[in-house]
Amino acid sequence: MDERRTGVLAICSVVAAALLWSSSYAVTKEVLAQVGPLTIGAVRFTVAAVLLGVMARVRRRTPPARPDPRRRRLIALSGLLGITAYFVLENIGVELSTASDASLIVASYPLMTMLLELAVLRTRMPPARVGGVLLATAGAVLVVRNGAEAGGGARWFGDVLLLLGGLAWAGYNVLGTYAVRGQDALSLTYRQTVAGAAGFLLASLLEAGDWRLPDATASALLAYLAVACSVGGFLLYNYGLRRMTSSVAVNILNLVPVFGVLGAVVINGETVRLPQLLGGLIIVVGVVLGLVERRRTAPAPVRASLAARRGHPEA
Repeated sequence: MDERRTGVLAICSVVAAALLWSSSYAVTKEVLAQVGPLTIGAVRFTVAAVLLGVMARVRRRTPPARPDPRRRRLIALSGLLGITAYFVLENIGVELSTASDASLIVASYPLMTMLLELAVLRTRMPPARVGGVLLATAGAVLVVRNGAEAGGGARWFGDVLLLLGGLAWAGYNVLGTYAVRGQDALSLTYRQTVAGAAGFLLASLLEAGDWRLPDATASALLAYLAVACSVGGFLLYNYGLRRMTSSVAVNILNLVPVFGVLGAVVINGETVRLPQLLGGLIIVVGVVLGLVERRRTAPAPVRASLAARRGHPEA
């Protein structure tokens, strides 16, 4: 009975993480009406870095071993790539496009990571995974094409930025393969978030002329992005990941496009067209196909170390 209860709690925690992460696109779209995309990232990740720093100190009486200088550089670079670069592209992409497009396109990110691993790490690409990549690519093309037809050049460019964000996230995952060694998840995430927040603080100076105090609603949504999406989602996901196989956890995250589209409809009042839904479905099928093949072929320790970072950029 206790094992069953633990399993149910683990599944619920990963589903809750998917719900929080998927809501970030619709929430960001709302905040963009008052706050610039670079400033949103600066505020969000500075608050998240402070909270993670407090948690890291409270969690351990003895601080973890300090990484060597080379490892610190890798961690900082991965934070700049996976937080600053990725979220700059995501926030600007959401501003130009729609939250629903972002939710659907992000489903293709795990397979972008697999392709980059193939190019950089020379990992084997079984036939089923090749089919998954082709399906996900076709789905992404369908979503972007629909965006161009429905919203014109600006929405098309936003969708392209979101796809480029996927490449940044894939680079973060590959780089993180080296940065993660010898580091516990909380300490690593804290160090990466500090580096990403620093990059955002510098980038946000480009919007200094447009800075103004947001109203109470936008301020609350900014706090939600920092506390719920950047910290809460990470904690919930890792709670579940410790109590289930990584392949199950990552497959649960395929709910992100579903939740994300619902959030775009409910929060932003967006209209979702049939080609968008079809493209999102094709992407999810391609991702699941690739993950099933990965579960069959990858050794368990490799799956556990990579899946926590590959599942979704909001982690």
